[in-house]
Amino acid sequence: MSRDLLDLARTVGREAAALVRARRPAGRVGVAATKSTPTDVVTAIDEASEQLIRARILEARPGDGFLGEEGEEIVGTSGVQWIVDPIDGTVNFVYGIPVYAVSIAARTGGGEVALGYVINIATGEEYAALAGEGAWRWDGDERITLQGPPPATIDQMLVATGFSYAADVREQQARAVVRLLPKVRDIRRIGAASLDLVALADGRIDAYVEQGLKPWDLAAGGLIAREAGLVLSGRDGAPDERLVVAAHPDVFEEYFALVRACGF
Repeated sequence: MSRDLLDLARTVGREAAALVRARRPAGRVGVAATKSTPTDVVTAIDEASEQLIRARILEARPGDGFLGEEGEEIVGTSGVQWIVDPIDGTVNFVYGIPVYAVSIAARTGGGEVALGYVINIATGEEYAALAGEGAWRWDGDERITLQGPPPATIDQMLVATGFSYAADVREQQARAVVRLLPKVRDIRRIGAASLDLVALADGRIDAYVEQGLKPWDLAAGGLIAREAGLVLSGRDGAPDERLVVAAHPDVFEEYFALVRACGF
């Protein structure tokens, strides 16, 4: 069943990405509303993308549940729940920075994520994973297996992170980054968690740390990173809104200890 679900996710994700590209005007995009803070923005195109994804999925599978960033949760009866970010990296999208994605995941009966699909809307790069079956990037019709980065010493790690929209939380995160930065090669703040995680899976960065991720930020990209062989953890167990840390298994424990020592 998971393969059928992934086929649906890819079909719908590509359609949503095409809609976003077609509707994005030149220059900056107008902000329709804000959410948790004045800097946490949503656009009318976010809403249109989610409406399209929800409609297409529930037309195909009317008994499924649906959890999206921009709309009300739908409780299903089938045991499958879709977890969707219609534009991950909305601030990048608003400013015309070409790093924003559609992220679609589905979890099944036991609550575990069974599939993840991420497409960089601006570039068309597509990534996917099935639980227990690995992760890949598409190059045309060819699937390129993802194996993560090679293990690196801490001082040679390129680390991706992100910041909260809440000023007080961002201040605490900035203090933690100040402690982390001298210990690693450098920091990257890309601006879309799903694309951070697939970049890690693709070996473009060495490690990741972030706080404040919602399920739609983490579900698809997290599975892709895990299926590429990376270790993901939270502060005291599974990765969650409190903390997400990811790195190669050979260096994960040392990196995780550093992250905690830095105050994340």
